[in-house]
Amino acid sequence: MKRRHVFRALGLTAIAVAMAACSGVNAPLETADVGQMTDYRLGSGDALRVIVFGEEQLSGEFRVDGSGKVAMPLIGEVPAKNHTTRELESDIARRLSQGYVKDAKVSVEVLNHRPFFILGEVRNPGQYQYVNGMTAMAAVAMAGGYTYRAKEDYVLITRGADPKKELRRAPITTQVMPDDVLRVPERYF
Repeated sequence: MKRRHVFRALGLTAIAVAMAACSGVNAPLETADVGQMTDYRLGSGDALRVIVFGEEQLSGEFRVDGSGKVAMPLIGEVPAKNHTTRELESDIARRLSQGYVKDAKVSVEVLNHRPFFILGEVRNPGQYQYVNGMTAMAAVAMAGGYTYRAKEDYVLITRGADPKKELRRAPITTQVMPDDVLRVPERYF
């Protein structure tokens, strides 16, 4: 009789460990500081407004293409992926100053950011438009809130900028960035 209880206890423990692994409880904790996330990095799909002061024919709205470049008049393709808007401004101005525009002054503004994705225990999982300064809690709200099965104290996040695409556990106050994939895990008890 005791032996049966031991096997049952071991079986329940194995089930609990498997469910914890599936829910992402063992995922490493997100360690990125919010301050590190404030410099927005451009990527494929971002819509930009580029203004070259005094040169209206060179100004306009442009999109970062699939290869991470912006096609500009006169200077051609300019690498934009993983650059800040300030870095892109400097690069465009430098290229224009090489025989096209004397002392070029350039401004770059992001019109539309790449989307982020949320799935799991939210009412409306899917793709959503990124908003500056967004937290995981705001992303859950955009997705219609939690379902009744949701674990509400953290999210699982895969950073779009992470080349390893490692799944991490993050507090609901963590900042969300474009291309991030959030998953709200299910609670079991």
